[in-house]
Amino acid sequence: MNKILIKNGRIINPIDGFDSVSDLLIEDGLVKRIEKHIEEKDGYHIIDATNCIVSPGLIDIHVHFRDPGFTHKEDLFTGAKSAAAGGFTSVILMANTNPKIDSIKNLNYVIEKAKKADINIYQEAALTHDFKENLVDMESLYDAGAVGFTNDGVPVMNTSLLRKAMFKAKEIGAVIALHEEDNSLIENHGVNSGFVSEKMGLGGAPRVAEDVMVSRDCMLALETGATIDIQHISSGNAVDMVRYAKSLGANVFAEASPHHFTLTEKDVLEHGTLAKMNPPLRTEEDRDKIIKGLIDDTIEIIATDHAPHTSEEKNVEFKKAPSGIIGLETALPLSITELVKKDKLKMIHMLSKLTCNPSKYYNLNRGDISSGKIADICIFNPDEKFIVDKFYSKSSNSPFIGRELFGKVKYTICSGKIVYSDEK
Repeated sequence: MNKILIKNGRIINPIDGFDSVSDLLIEDGLVKRIEKHIEEKDGYHIIDATNCIVSPGLIDIHVHFRDPGFTHKEDLFTGAKSAAAGGFTSVILMANTNPKIDSIKNLNYVIEKAKKADINIYQEAALTHDFKENLVDMESLYDAGAVGFTNDGVPVMNTSLLRKAMFKAKEIGAVIALHEEDNSLIENHGVNSGFVSEKMGLGGAPRVAEDVMVSRDCMLALETGATIDIQHISSGNAVDMVRYAKSLGANVFAEASPHHFTLTEKDVLEHGTLAKMNPPLRTEEDRDKIIKGLIDDTIEIIATDHAPHTSEEKNVEFKKAPSGIIGLETALPLSITELVKKDKLKMIHMLSKLTCNPSKYYNLNRGDISSGKIADICIFNPDEKFIVDKFYSKSSNSPFIGRELFGKVKYTICSGKIVYSDEK
């Protein structure tokens, strides 16, 4: 289908501030025209976007598709369908697969398989071989198509090694994304150290385990000039540290996951292992500071940390369950419900954190639906309510099942092709 005409939608393009009810014509995978009225012609596929917002396709810089090695939880194709159902046209995969993405051979496996997926799939490489003490050949992996480096799931505890990696990342122009938890300070992962962990009879993960790592890495970034991503920030103190590091000139940005600006540690009592993740849900004070960080752009990106697990893995006692929840199909509705509808962020500001900002930091050339740009588009109704019930993901480990949310995705278009529609 070469020509798609989107009629009567509120087009929001955060990169240039465009916000107007207009028509948008797609031809041969590109945005051809945006005008107040575009005449319908034979051969056009018409989408009526009345009462809907037409935005760039969403971009998630932090997802786990479990491929290779754990495809009973998710694979590239089911992950892509889950992403499309959530309005995402581009995702960046983490490297904690089996085997790890620490060689060109393993990287090429993902890159080649991803070519058959419905959306744009990018891959970050591991920072160290098998997440241990030896740096990968960063330059070769970056040249081969890795979009950045991360040991997500495992903190980089060797400060000297990380400093060396940052100097190299600065040299080649790559991002290092960092999972910030000092495991030596954590008694049990997945629950904040506080009254909830005490009620559960567990020692938890204190915020200082995150704070000390964020502080160290911000200072390393300041010295080396490297660009770093503070992943899934959960501590209010860490938000303050990122803000301070930015004021000093450090090239640091942060991502917040929807669960961390929506839920608190109290929700673990209700949802159990479905609310277990690393870093954990923290206090209302932490949640409030994350929202303030989103408001003032200390936190420039919303990312899901989509982490599928089977029901059998999650349906065990808390200490034995793996950490992580799925998030691609609820990220936009949660952002609308918790941030826009509660007057924390304007719609265009919220969308910038899911479109042009992640594209900018990872040089993806996406997140922009100006005339002549690639037609990656999300169409959603911000006022339509729905109940979270089932998923396109292979997994359903979500604490949001049964919750009513605003913001129904109606269509997702990737490179001019409709890859998701909610039409029955």
